[in-house]
Amino acid sequence: MSHTGGPDRLMSDINVTPFVDVMLVLLIVFMVAAPMMIEGVEVSLPQATSKPMEAEQEQLIVSLNKEGEIFLNDYKVAPGELKERLGAIVMGQPDREVFLRADREIPYGVVVRVMSEIKDTGVERLGMVTEPQEFHETNTAKDKKL
Repeated sequence: MSHTGGPDRLMSDINVTPFVDVMLVLLIVFMVAAPMMIEGVEVSLPQATSKPMEAEQEQLIVSLNKEGEIFLNDYKVAPGELKERLGAIVMGQPDREVFLRADREIPYGVVVRVMSEIKDTGVERLGMVTEPQEFHETNTAKDKKL
């Protein structure tokens, strides 16, 4: 009574090979495209000969670019809003570290004003982000060769 097979039998198995091929192509496309989508704030950092700092948690970075614009991580902040926004983030966490990245073209007074705003939020640990001295020297030498 049972029909066990024959030339007219329909195949009920799913062929996953085309699905796997499409998924691998998509994976490769996203792996190539993802680094191109990363954007940040363009800041020309001053050089220093200090050692890198170890960070225990997600970093809060305040950046100042050449034009004097202020960014909290990668989000632009209006001039009077830094204290309010940063204060809301670090509320109840006085030991939270904040790092300041300021372009070397920014006047010292502007950097000090931003540092003061950061300290006024209750942040006790403020670090300055700099570029290693040897990194700048090797890049300058490469630029001169080009």
